[in-house]
Amino acid sequence: MAEERSGGLDRAWHELPRELADHMRPHLDEVADDMIQTIRARVSEYDRPADGAYSGTTRQAVERVLHYFVDRVADPDHDSGPVTDFFRGIGRGEAAEGRSLDAMQSAMRVGGMVAWRRISEGAAALEVSPRTLGTVGEVLMQFQDELAAAAAEGFSQARSAVAGEMQRRRKRLLDLLFADPPVGAEAIADLAAAARWPVPRTVAAVALARRHQRDARLPAFPPDVLVDLTRRTPSLLVPDPDGPGRAGVVDRSLSGGLAAIGPTVPVAEAARSIQWARKTLGLAERGVIAAGAGVIRSVEHMSTLILFQDEELVTSLAELRLAPLDHLRAGQQDRLAETLLAWLQSGRNANEVALRLHVHPQTVRYRLRQLEDLFGDQLMDPDLRFDLEIVLRARALLPDGADRRVPPPAGEAVGGDSGPSAVVTNLRR
Repeated sequence: MAEERSGGLDRAWHELPRELADHMRPHLDEVADDMIQTIRARVSEYDRPADGAYSGTTRQAVERVLHYFVDRVADPDHDSGPVTDFFRGIGRGEAAEGRSLDAMQSAMRVGGMVAWRRISEGAAALEVSPRTLGTVGEVLMQFQDELAAAAAEGFSQARSAVAGEMQRRRKRLLDLLFADPPVGAEAIADLAAAARWPVPRTVAAVALARRHQRDARLPAFPPDVLVDLTRRTPSLLVPDPDGPGRAGVVDRSLSGGLAAIGPTVPVAEAARSIQWARKTLGLAERGVIAAGAGVIRSVEHMSTLILFQDEELVTSLAELRLAPLDHLRAGQQDRLAETLLAWLQSGRNANEVALRLHVHPQTVRYRLRQLEDLFGDQLMDPDLRFDLEIVLRARALLPDGADRRVPPPAGEAVGGDSGPSAVVTNLRR
């Protein structure tokens, strides 16, 4: 279709009498003045001082258009490249100045009407046939569309370039905010200004599961959210996360994938928020923290995060405190560990333990006697009971089979006795 329209326009140019150019050329300056005066009167953005740079560009554009139009009437094969390139440049300039193309397009319509009026007046004096006059009108409108398309192309190119540069600045800003140790406030402020990101009072970091991008369409985040989905752990930084309605907006943006939101912190402590968000995400991916609706808040799982902050340390404590269970079969270990944790959490009340575990009180008492035989006086020491509750809570949070089927979280070592698989194995002994 585009080729057909182009071919039709070329034929129209060839149908015009060449001598029309000779009649138009002496009046070009007068027509340019008329067009500029009318544009300034009807398009407020162009009502500028006549000696200003903007008015100078306007005159240059009008004169180029008129001269090219007449040159092409004289020679239908006249090269349109220079004038369309000029309008691409105008489009790029409007984008660089942060303006839209609305004013320019309005000016082109006004200019086209003035040109058609002057052509009609001249055609009447020359007794041009209606057919020829119609062809002039056709090429005039098509030519106007061609120039508008060139300006739109330049505008789009510039906007894309600006958007790409702005995105690069925002990613760099995110790097600085997540840096540990923190970067100076002055460097943050400078880059934030360059990235057009108003520095907020508080922020919350978000860590996204990598499968978020595979399983769901890329979410549309609010424009003030810093985003980098190319990181090893795709990340966001949300300004003013506790503001009115903010939580709902963020949750909707994150729907469709697994995401962990770190605690709200001052901007200077953004690195701490992303660290806790990543830790929370890692535990959710391993099944330690229930994913629920897919959006997890670190502040709702602080005790679990504390328990798993140093898994090697918890493992060592488990090896020490749960050693009396070592010689038992796996099923026996699970039943006695579950009973011991319920007993510690129930204020050492056997009947309440039975209610918690949905077993007969006599079964609980039998297990408690086994535990007394295994642990002896340790169960009477408050400090040792506290240690036992720590390791048993951590053990209970780990999903069954996690040690063999869930890979280590991103960023942690694979293999060796200190990896998460070893921790899980030891805690589930």
